[in-house]
Amino acid sequence: MTIANSVLDMIGNTPMLKLKHFDTGPCDLFVKLESQNPGGSIKDRIAVVMIEAAEKEGKITPGGTIIEATAGNTGLGLGLVAAQKGYKLILVILDKMSPDKIRHIRAMGVDVRLTRSDVQKGHPEYYQDYAKRLAEEIPNSHYIDQFSNPNNALTHEIDTGPEIFEQMEGNIDAMVVGVGSSGTVTGLGRFFKKNAPACEMVLADPEGSILAELVNNGVMNQAGSWLVEGIGEDFVPSICDLDLVHKAYSISDGEAFAMQRELLEKEGIIGGSSTGTLLSAALRYCREQTTPKRVVTFVCDTGNKYLSKSFNDSWLADQGLLNREKFGDLRDLIARPADTGDIVTVTSDDNLVTTYKRMRM
Repeated sequence: MTIANSVLDMIGNTPMLKLKHFDTGPCDLFVKLESQNPGGSIKDRIAVVMIEAAEKEGKITPGGTIIEATAGNTGLGLGLVAAQKGYKLILVILDKMSPDKIRHIRAMGVDVRLTRSDVQKGHPEYYQDYAKRLAEEIPNSHYIDQFSNPNNALTHEIDTGPEIFEQMEGNIDAMVVGVGSSGTVTGLGRFFKKNAPACEMVLADPEGSILAELVNNGVMNQAGSWLVEGIGEDFVPSICDLDLVHKAYSISDGEAFAMQRELLEKEGIIGGSSTGTLLSAALRYCREQTTPKRVVTFVCDTGNKYLSKSFNDSWLADQGLLNREKFGDLRDLIARPADTGDIVTVTSDDNLVTTYKRMRM
């Protein structure tokens, strides 16, 4: 066994697993275990490449501060890399994100700024606008901006794609991915278009996101809300090339969370909420086929970050996704934070709706 000289050397080369206990129709379904990266997700890959590219371009200098807006996993990856390289890190994170994920990030010494998840682009508390504003205000800082950073997609085109292609021995018929910052779909789409042109790119999208309808019907609807973390969008990132996508599936939160548990029960793999979305879409795709195909998707991150949310019956009940006994008092609204001893914090600028949502997180 090779001994790594740095935790950064352990990023990538993740295992590929053939699923044995699901009904996959005539197809073989494989999952690439990105949860095995040291930071626990596929986002470790882009964190290294984006930071090292910024170093080469002189955008980050010793003692500098990195700033990013993230659903959590990019933040964990950036925290891992920043700690090894001696940079400060400020992350702007949506208040709907898993408390486990936020605690993990804070434990790494990262400065976390929570912001509202119920506002859209253009609002001062929208997480990307907030992060950009911080970068303008803080000297010697750099906003990584995964949503428009070309090195995000490049990572998957030159790294993840070739890795999958080699593991599958060049025999792959479909690749099922989600879109958050869109680096995965764009980078892998470009790679497979060149190296396996018959491979279909399939999008797994949470209900409420605008992307599935845009892919399937060319219509951009008003965004809704969803609980799955890390994928789905209310806008199309500038690095996103949806022309590379052949088909999209819209997956409900309930189906995604149930699939998380089913994956753990049947295959012994604990994946995050986005994994539930991807696997649900991949299984739909497989079962629709009439000829055998080899289909690949991701376990995007570890489910250990979601034990207080999608693996927690009380939390699911709070979201209306699991029936539970009703008491007719405040326990019906805030039972889960009371059970876990969490302290819910709000500011004088937060309205009652925001306060209520945080009490239910």
